[in-house]
Amino acid sequence: MITFCTLFDSYYLDKGIALYKSLERITSDFTLYIFCFDDKAFEVLNNIGFKHAQIIHHNSFETPELLAKKEIRSKAEYCWTCTSVTIEYVLEHYHVESCTYLDSDLYFYSNPQILFDEIEQAKADVVIVEHRFKNNKYGQKLQERNGKYCVQFNYFRKTENGLTVLKWWKERCLEWCYDIPEPDRMGDQKYLNTWTRNFEGVHELQHLGGGVAPWNLEQYKLIKLNENEIEMSTKQGVKFPLVFYHFQNIRYMPGRKVNIKSQTKSKKLKYAIYIPYLKEVEKIRTMLVKDYGMSYESTGIIRSSNPIVGFFQKHFAAFKVQSLSDIINLNKLDSYTY
Repeated sequence: MITFCTLFDSYYLDKGIALYKSLERITSDFTLYIFCFDDKAFEVLNNIGFKHAQIIHHNSFETPELLAKKEIRSKAEYCWTCTSVTIEYVLEHYHVESCTYLDSDLYFYSNPQILFDEIEQAKADVVIVEHRFKNNKYGQKLQERNGKYCVQFNYFRKTENGLTVLKWWKERCLEWCYDIPEPDRMGDQKYLNTWTRNFEGVHELQHLGGGVAPWNLEQYKLIKLNENEIEMSTKQGVKFPLVFYHFQNIRYMPGRKVNIKSQTKSKKLKYAIYIPYLKEVEKIRTMLVKDYGMSYESTGIIRSSNPIVGFFQKHFAAFKVQSLSDIINLNKLDSYTY
């Protein structure tokens, strides 16, 4: 049995449900512990009653120390602060040997067991995933800002090594967790840079199918597509199945348009990955509007507690277009071919 956890509020409910459905489509051997950051998400998920999910209200894990951080950090920064907390909560309150944190905007295309086979073979206590930025000046700049590793798929085994790393990460994030790039800190993420040097049992995931995302998609080619199963390769010819994709930075725009911000020029590749996901999310949104009265108007996303940075993120980030084929018309999803 694979144990996952994730966290989100009602704003990300559509993406969180899509994550669960993607897992359920490819395996029944999992439990997803979902930490709900508002009452609406908790109400809806309990009403739906997913077979392989455990729904946890934020009141169950929020301590006075966390609530104090909640007052001074943005919603995104607070979620980052709580990542390690949710992993620790699962390990402490449920009879499990390990827990893997998943960002709520991940979507699985093939069985993740292949990743856990690698983890078992490595005898890892902790697993981290590289961003795999492009090896050029721009990629180096991104790594300097965001760190070598991405908090998206983070495995912790309930061992002395695993719990030591988790406790250290939790303490650092409680001290400081902001959307501000510093030499050794950036949100909850740059803390991971030191783990392979400072702790035992930390493994860098090697399987390329775990961790494909907009910031590295340009490095890959589409080889084969069979329903939702996608085979890719590096430009050097190394083939691999896409296990999960990180749909970070999708921006909804007025007029039922969305800027997927894929960072690849290959229409075939971007549409093979993004169109099935957008169709799934649209189905979920339709259900949430019809059955639960939810609204999905185009609103900007604010990650930073800095008011100037937050203003830019809310009002301009969606319109930063690098490729016209990244603008998807949600009313015409069936017309996109790949």
